[in-house]
Amino acid sequence: MKITFHGAAQTVTGSKHLLETDNGKKILLDCGLFQGHGSETNNMNEDFGFDPKTIDFLVLSHAHIDHSGLIPRLVAQGFKGDIICTPATYRLCKILLLDSAKIQENDIRYTNKRREKQGKPLFEPLYTTKDAITALTFFKSVKYGIVYQLFDGTTVSFEDAGHIIGSASVHLNIKENGKEPVKISFSGDVGRYKDLILKAPNPFRQADYILLESTYGDSFHEDANPAEDRLLQIIEETCINRKGKVIIPAFSVGRTQEILYSLNNLELKGKLPDVKYFVDSPLSEKATIVVKSFPHNFNDNVQEVLKVDDDPFDFKGLHFIEDTEESIALNSDHSPMVIISSSGMAEAGRVKHHIKNNIENPNCTILMVGYAEPSSLAGRLKNGVNPVGIFGDDYPVNAKIESLQSMSAHGDQHDLLHFLACQDKKQIKKIFLVHGDPKVQFNFKKKLQEEGYDEVEVPYRHQSFEI
Repeated sequence: MKITFHGAAQTVTGSKHLLETDNGKKILLDCGLFQGHGSETNNMNEDFGFDPKTIDFLVLSHAHIDHSGLIPRLVAQGFKGDIICTPATYRLCKILLLDSAKIQENDIRYTNKRREKQGKPLFEPLYTTKDAITALTFFKSVKYGIVYQLFDGTTVSFEDAGHIIGSASVHLNIKENGKEPVKISFSGDVGRYKDLILKAPNPFRQADYILLESTYGDSFHEDANPAEDRLLQIIEETCINRKGKVIIPAFSVGRTQEILYSLNNLELKGKLPDVKYFVDSPLSEKATIVVKSFPHNFNDNVQEVLKVDDDPFDFKGLHFIEDTEESIALNSDHSPMVIISSSGMAEAGRVKHHIKNNIENPNCTILMVGYAEPSSLAGRLKNGVNPVGIFGDDYPVNAKIESLQSMSAHGDQHDLLHFLACQDKKQIKKIFLVHGDPKVQFNFKKKLQEEGYDEVEVPYRHQSFEI
């Protein structure tokens, strides 16, 4: 049996891991979009590293675009198999993939306007809305804890990973040629054991091989409450004292709901500043509706809030924006406000326009609330790049740049070690670290080996291993 790492290999985005069994079956784990790699991004997304027509099954860990965002392209290029995921992941993909397709189309249209004026060749989108609609017909939902047979001798099951609604760790049992089953586990993205909203990740059955995400493998998050206090402080300093805007690039699923939950908590405590609050993303509104429809995934703290507040993601002054015209109008409204908008890495969508229109204003704040690929717009801002390129032009960074890493939905080193604690180290044949920056991954590899996990690999893109 062979496993090849075609994405999220010594980088964070583009999750794609291909299992090829001795009997000739091919199982793809995730099919994510690469994000934030500058001029290389398009080429990375165009080249899968394998022929989509040869893939028999796609098993999807969760709905975030860096794990699901190339599914429409996979289908457009000939994939005909089943896409297996949890019910909530399917619900989220129904909105995320259509939104991603529209972003692909709109951003290419915007870019091509400029290229046409410059006499340069025009680009094609990675995929279209039609491709996304077609892709959704291949999805099949499997609930947590159910053992689902992919084909003779091979089963898959999901456990709650606590990262976003519907997120799962994936567990494959592959039995071939009368041998003992090979047990392969893929963590997906591991959530936090003290998450603001969701239950902690579930333990999972013993594995022979583990694909483990490592985004924050060498760091530790702060507690959630100080993050809420700092969020309040940033809003007061920007909106009340400087009369400016707070622009928050936030993933539509997970991060946006965490911010809304924190702001709602501040209102319940009587601390929320009386300014305008906008979620400028139709996708975020739809995603929030989906999140609210799975309350059984909420942790005990949220369950307590629900006893006194029937909607923990809504508060006075909050307005969801749908129309493009209404979004554009925010640029001519100079009153103090908070704008939460996707995408989280500020690489696409409306938030990129909001940053462009406010980045030169010293009264404004751009607040990052999670991981950002270093070469993405959000990553460059976090790293102090000045000026920054946006839509082909350079802009001086006069706005204040802030970051709240503790709001990340990814587990830190403590969480990742906790996730592995259900395993007998002696029975693990190898751990493959995926979804992380190389420096972080090699630091985490050293930590794992110190903890007694002897066989740890950090694969590079397109690298294969016999297992």
